[in-house]
Amino acid sequence: MNFIGCLYRQVPDDLNFQMPDDADFQILCLEADELWSFVGKKDNKRWIWLVIERTTYQVVAVHIGDRSEKSAIALWQKVPLEVQKQAFVLTDRWDAYAAAIPARQHTACNKQSGQTSLIEGFNCALRQRVSRLVRKTVSFSKTDENHQGAIKYFLSNRNLERQKLCFSP
Repeated sequence: MNFIGCLYRQVPDDLNFQMPDDADFQILCLEADELWSFVGKKDNKRWIWLVIERTTYQVVAVHIGDRSEKSAIALWQKVPLEVQKQAFVLTDRWDAYAAAIPARQHTACNKQSGQTSLIEGFNCALRQRVSRLVRKTVSFSKTDENHQGAIKYFLSNRNLERQKLCFSP
């Protein structure tokens, strides 16, 4: 457990996100969504808030907290400033997003519109790949530190893999 804890602490806060090569000239289209998990027992819910970039499929930011405006604001603050400046964000109609993301950069969509299908699909993949997020499991996290570390570790490594696919010659 000490080795895993040390490994989790070494994951960079930026999740190894890299801007697309031609990002200076384009608007970045982002999708944001949240999914629930728990630590210790199901009554101890944690919400995983994610922002994903549409062209490279990289995760731009993650915040783990409750399902409040405060968590939505914390998520937006974790998005790098250069991304915030040129981002257009699509979300579901959860009110907390409107409080966090500037109105001129935000559009709330119905789930049926398909505008947030990338992040919704990613949430499903995240549950499948990170066993502690499976709802009926004995692999759940016992501590917040391990819960956050495992999620950030997966997202950081996934971003590196996406970069190999998107930016390699």
